[in-house]
Amino acid sequence: MRYSQDHKAQTHQRIIKEASARFRKDGIGATGLQPLMKALGLTHGGFYSHFKSKDELVEKALQEASDQVDGLCAEIFAQENPLHAFIDTYLSEWHQTSPHEGCPLPTISSELGLRGHPSPTSDAVLIARLNQIESTLKDNSADEAIVIMSTLVGALLLSRSVADAEFAQRILDVTRDHLKQSQD
Repeated sequence: MRYSQDHKAQTHQRIIKEASARFRKDGIGATGLQPLMKALGLTHGGFYSHFKSKDELVEKALQEASDQVDGLCAEIFAQENPLHAFIDTYLSEWHQTSPHEGCPLPTISSELGLRGHPSPTSDAVLIARLNQIESTLKDNSADEAIVIMSTLVGALLLSRSVADAEFAQRILDVTRDHLKQSQD
């Protein structure tokens, strides 16, 4: 049975959305193609009618994640005190417990580096956040924006990696307070 081009395009987008969430939540390596396709009610073999390789899907899924995060960040950076709002959101309980909906950098960036071929899409995500942070700083310091973003990603990653919920929250709270105080 042949499907319409519209059906194929919708299926293609469903795969990208699901992969985007799973890559952010579980990582690229831990996300197998067969379970991914099965979760969507599709066959593993059907994957290759949509993508040349898992690497192609990774790029498209990263772009999907970037588009989702860009929308949220546009709202945050439109607020009255955008840097504080960004720090609060980035180091929130929601972001810590919802990696499938949040910034892909904590989960995906280290894995891409270890795979030996970083992604131009992850570069674009990072540069977009750095530019937004830099625009809020009194001296528009690109270096300070790098320190802030690196601290945010590191704190979120560490908070997700500890078993003790109180300690995880402490990591977020201490980092949030320090970053916000350093900007006042």
